[in-house]
Amino acid sequence: MAGDRDATDTIIAFLETVHPYDSLPREELSRVAELFVPVSLAAGEAVYAFGETLDGLYLIRSGRIEIHDRNGALVSLLGPRNSFGERGLLRDGKAATSARVAEDAALLLLPAADLQRLIAEQPAFARFFSRLRPPEPRSGDLTTLKVSQLMTREPVTCTPDTPVAAAAKLMRDRGISSICVAESGKLAGILTTGDLAGRVVAEGLSAEIPVAQVMTRDPLTLTPDQLGSDILHRMLERRIGHFPVIARGRLAGIVTQTDLTRFQAVSSAQLVRDAARAESVEALAKVTQRIPQLLRQLVGAHNAHDVVTRLITDIADTATRRLLAMAEAEFGPPPVPYLWLACGSQGRQEQTGISDQDNCLFLDDSVSDADMPYFEKLARFVCDGLDAIGYVYCPGEMMAVTPRWRQPVRVWREYFRRWIANPTPEAQMLASVMFDLRPIGGSFALFANLQEETLAKARRNSIFVAHMIANSLTHSPPLGLLRGIATIRSGEHRDHIDMKLSGVIPIVDLGRVYALQGGISAINTRARLIAAGERGVVSGSGGRELLAAYDLIAGTRLRNQAAQVGSGGAPDNYMAPAALTDFERSHLRDAFVVVRTMQSAIGQGKGGLV
Repeated sequence: MAGDRDATDTIIAFLETVHPYDSLPREELSRVAELFVPVSLAAGEAVYAFGETLDGLYLIRSGRIEIHDRNGALVSLLGPRNSFGERGLLRDGKAATSARVAEDAALLLLPAADLQRLIAEQPAFARFFSRLRPPEPRSGDLTTLKVSQLMTREPVTCTPDTPVAAAAKLMRDRGISSICVAESGKLAGILTTGDLAGRVVAEGLSAEIPVAQVMTRDPLTLTPDQLGSDILHRMLERRIGHFPVIARGRLAGIVTQTDLTRFQAVSSAQLVRDAARAESVEALAKVTQRIPQLLRQLVGAHNAHDVVTRLITDIADTATRRLLAMAEAEFGPPPVPYLWLACGSQGRQEQTGISDQDNCLFLDDSVSDADMPYFEKLARFVCDGLDAIGYVYCPGEMMAVTPRWRQPVRVWREYFRRWIANPTPEAQMLASVMFDLRPIGGSFALFANLQEETLAKARRNSIFVAHMIANSLTHSPPLGLLRGIATIRSGEHRDHIDMKLSGVIPIVDLGRVYALQGGISAINTRARLIAAGERGVVSGSGGRELLAAYDLIAGTRLRNQAAQVGSGGAPDNYMAPAALTDFERSHLRDAFVVVRTMQSAIGQGKGGLV
């Protein structure tokens, strides 16, 4: 019995050096220590294989353990105080990896049932072992609510042939400032009190004319799944107070300023309003200088990473459109229609506290050589303006100011055709960038159907798809064999991780390939991953794990940037793993393992079916 007590005391002394066991009260720690089963294995022995039912959680006392993904690729080499097996235990009880002894090992096995009890009873265990998910947004936060939660359902309507007087009486009786004009459930227009004053009374028109003559046709609309920030930002930028909501082509509701009065305007909306009203580049710069503080506020309020980046990107979009308006005021109206598009993180609506600019210009095919100087000046004005307000020039010169990226639509079609037909390394890079294009300002008709056509052509070209897959594997997650997470070894950022290049970019690349394989038109990475799971491009379990990994990595990147701002510094993409807790490092390492596993699968021609 004394020997058993000594063994337990030895385990207790070891557990006191390992998180989260070190957080347990002494009495509970003693009880937990008695649950562990010592296991000794020799080098070369298997601990478990992929897909096997796990006996419990393994904790390494001495020796080293190799972790392999289902494809046999080595993803980590673990040492003392590391645990393994939790991914499978927290998913379905079956091993999500394979584990083999690299160096004679002494392990401690915590039975699965006991682990689940500890997670249920001990907050420290729940925090450490439960999969990290983005915290729920604050209830009542307008920016994170969906339009479906804010809109008035079954809005008051009239038909196009309704007399203006009858429509006005209906608005008065219902106490509303607008009425949707619809036929057979489809929106035809909207009539507001402003329309009545400016188009009927001021013009001395008869109150018996049909509303079709004075209504606003083709009004800006929303969809139920858009964010509340979309409403507020459009109201402030366009100075419009009424937005019909369209679902599956039919009128589903309306959102007005009255619907928003119970919500307090958030600072992201303030920045959009200020950017939309800025009279100079200097004034715009004062707006964008507040973005780091906005980032800190949004992260501190526990908003999900994709909500934070969407709100920040909205400011860049508004600033870009304001610069375009300033350019037209400076140089006069454009000689032919044009379209300004963003690519990169702005195109994907994934901007953080630090972003360069990536953009291009589509010109109507009627453009002549005599017209080109106008667009050169416009592009220079906007790109210089973006640089001046914090969106620095793209190092690769992927900007509209570069003649190559300021061309008629017919030239862009030829670009896409050539890149797909002859996927050289440069063509792969350019095609990757161009798959993230999103219109920002100008004539959106110039881009209509072009992206869908290009995606369809690219998907049919198996050689191009293969090259895109190879290109997506050029960025690897920072997994080291000895310490779990590999850091930069020298230079200014020694002992740090590049959370952009090694963190989110590998997942962005995977999302782009999944979109190509599945014919997915979404541009945002998270939306691409969700669609890939829904369409069977990736398996249900693989898709869920990759989405969780992306949320964790992207969220960690934003929290690091917010911490940098809070310390008085400028946000960047470099993070020191040593600054993380054991809990955070463990889950971040697991997220990187998921990414490498999905890369391994797609590299071996298995897509995301893991």
